[in-house]
Amino acid sequence: MAQSADIGIETIEVTATRRAGSLQEAPLNITALTSDTLAEQNIADLDDVARWVPGLTITDQGGRNDSPIIVRGLNTNSSGPSSDGGTVSTYVGEIPLFINMRLNDIDRVEVLIGPQGTLYGAGTLGGAIRYLPKKVELDVTSGEVYGDVSSMNESDSIGAEAGFVFNTPLIDDVLGVRMSLNKLHDPGFVDYNYLVREGGGSIADPDWQDASNVDSNLRSKKDANGEDTLSGKIALRWTPTEDIDATLTYFYQKQEVEGRSIVHYNALAESNGLSEVIGKYESAYRYVEPREKEDDLLSLELTVDLGFAELVSATGKSSFEALGQRDQTDLLIRLAYSYEEFPAFSSFTREIDNRDVFTQELRLVSKGDSALTWIVGGFYNKIESDGESREFTPKYDEFAVNVWETGGNLRPDSLEYISVDETTTTEKALYGEVSYAVTEQLDITLGARFYQYDLETASDVDFPLLYTSILTEDDGDFRQSNEIILDLLENSADDSGSLFKFNASYQFSRDVMGYVTVSEGFRIGGANGIGACDPDASEDVQQVCALPNERIYDADTTTNYELGFKSTWLKNKLHFNAALFNVDWDDAQVSGSTENGQQPILVNAGKANSKGAEVMARAIFSDELSAYATYAFTKAELTEDVTDLFEDSDAFDGDRLPGTPEHQFSLGLKYSTEVMGGKLLDVIYGITAQSDVYSTIGLHESGEALAGYALSNVSASLSDEDWSVTLYIDNLFDKYAYSSVRTDLGDIGQAVSPDINSNRVDIMRNYGHFLERPRTIGLKFNYQFGM
Repeated sequence: MAQSADIGIETIEVTATRRAGSLQEAPLNITALTSDTLAEQNIADLDDVARWVPGLTITDQGGRNDSPIIVRGLNTNSSGPSSDGGTVSTYVGEIPLFINMRLNDIDRVEVLIGPQGTLYGAGTLGGAIRYLPKKVELDVTSGEVYGDVSSMNESDSIGAEAGFVFNTPLIDDVLGVRMSLNKLHDPGFVDYNYLVREGGGSIADPDWQDASNVDSNLRSKKDANGEDTLSGKIALRWTPTEDIDATLTYFYQKQEVEGRSIVHYNALAESNGLSEVIGKYESAYRYVEPREKEDDLLSLELTVDLGFAELVSATGKSSFEALGQRDQTDLLIRLAYSYEEFPAFSSFTREIDNRDVFTQELRLVSKGDSALTWIVGGFYNKIESDGESREFTPKYDEFAVNVWETGGNLRPDSLEYISVDETTTTEKALYGEVSYAVTEQLDITLGARFYQYDLETASDVDFPLLYTSILTEDDGDFRQSNEIILDLLENSADDSGSLFKFNASYQFSRDVMGYVTVSEGFRIGGANGIGACDPDASEDVQQVCALPNERIYDADTTTNYELGFKSTWLKNKLHFNAALFNVDWDDAQVSGSTENGQQPILVNAGKANSKGAEVMARAIFSDELSAYATYAFTKAELTEDVTDLFEDSDAFDGDRLPGTPEHQFSLGLKYSTEVMGGKLLDVIYGITAQSDVYSTIGLHESGEALAGYALSNVSASLSDEDWSVTLYIDNLFDKYAYSSVRTDLGDIGQAVSPDINSNRVDIMRNYGHFLERPRTIGLKFNYQFGM
């Protein structure tokens, strides 16, 4: 954020071009949010960052799943609960790591809009986001303690956050350590008031007009979308000579999320009585949907001054583990496998996800004052992931035996479905750029990336498992065995190619610079993680699985054309930057579903285009008043018809892409003055706004347009040299707004088709809306010390 000073707007140093320089000198579209800006606007994670970056959209979906990242409208998926970092590479320091981390002890966040594959190891389709941690200081001992207490509308509990940072040299100017720890308690604000008391024993949809009937079958859990997050970091920096700088870092984050931030208000069939009683902050799920996630990263970043060039080595080893549960009743009911005959039927899924990543990047950056400068690098990335999903149908086995008198040995665990998948992805790349200063005003840059990746998958599914228990004889004794034997079917894919970049920048004057860029982006293909269909199964066997052509999806590419300028006016009192862009997107990865079981998958289909404008301005109006503002216009749409994209319809040329508003705006105002004998008072106001968002391509497949909205924040901070106290209000006017949607309007209504003989009338609850957080009032304190 701009700082009031006689010399004008502060200079923000960035390293986005792999060389240190000011934000205004970098010939690319980049937004940098400093630690001061993060604190002033109460920016705590990536979802908050996006509101202040033109061209970047992240729909807040709570902590259970990472929210989708969309750059310049490059998105074809529903704005529902899918997380995908593929359009953007996120970096922690020099290491690519896709994580929505708490922004603690961060020096700045840099967001680069447009493909960056010739500057960075990880390939990018639309941009790169860099978290730049504060460095270990080798000449000073310092520390910081901070805390935050808050109260949120619709929540019955108090929110809290606390942490500390400590830095000290172990050997002056040679060896030092920096550590930080943060604990967050978010109490949540969505009530799960319709949970079954006993799976398979409680009626999930009782007589809503009979309070006693409702109470005997259902229970409530208040504030069921809360979150507890623990994050910590320790970094050891070593500079044995002036030419060597090495930092070993370990980062850890654990999130325990209670449930989704989804409500079913105005999302249920009017024919059912629940739609008349459900509240604006209530979820109608039958089971709680917790998820526990752990991320850790061990990295070694080494910089060596070779004289003619700087050598950078970045080695990273990260892991991710997640264990969760979700309500699965609706999916099984809609399949019409006779589950609907069981009046107390309900189902839930237990899910396990693991991922291990090893990354190695080597980069040489030329030094000196020569007109010719260059960057060359090599990148290796290996991702090993596996997942398992198990569906349970409590007491349905007993019901089936009693009603139909079927034989077989029942599973005591009620396991109904299991899916297992394993994926190994290996990516290699060589990349680089060459720049030449043709004149003092004109610079030309050429870049290239050559890549190759291999993908290997193995998956299997078994369904249904109701009677898979078998009796085995052991020394005359018969014992029940519940072992499941899976035969994982293997699949593989590989691809290679090249990407190119052209950039020219011209310094019209000391304060005005223009640039033009043509760059190509790339996102690797992948596996859908759905169990493979049994090729030997008979046609009358129902399967929930993926056919061979549904298990793998290919890479997609973009070509980005951009014209921009950066300017400084009024003796550095005003910065005004703008860019026009046009992006062509080929082989777009789009949402689809399997032929068997309608499981969500990604497929390749069609071409699309995104064009628009992005503007950023900073200004100092007086010694007391400064401002920061952004605006983005994005028109993203298909450029060719795509047949059979949806289950019952096609998509057409000109259909608008989902997930991104056409208009985004943000404004931050800061007023500073001295009070109480020299103490500093900062009063800060921020507003972020957006227009409507489509939930599906062209509103096909029962899509909807989510209304636009604006959110206001205000804070007042009193500070001295070593302490500060801040009173803040987020969502000042308590705006009730949908940030995104899960599934679509077609899921409203009865889950069982009318021609099925059933006494059950069920409500589809997959469909629902993610909510923006209600008004939150909080008090923060910060104390810093040095020795």
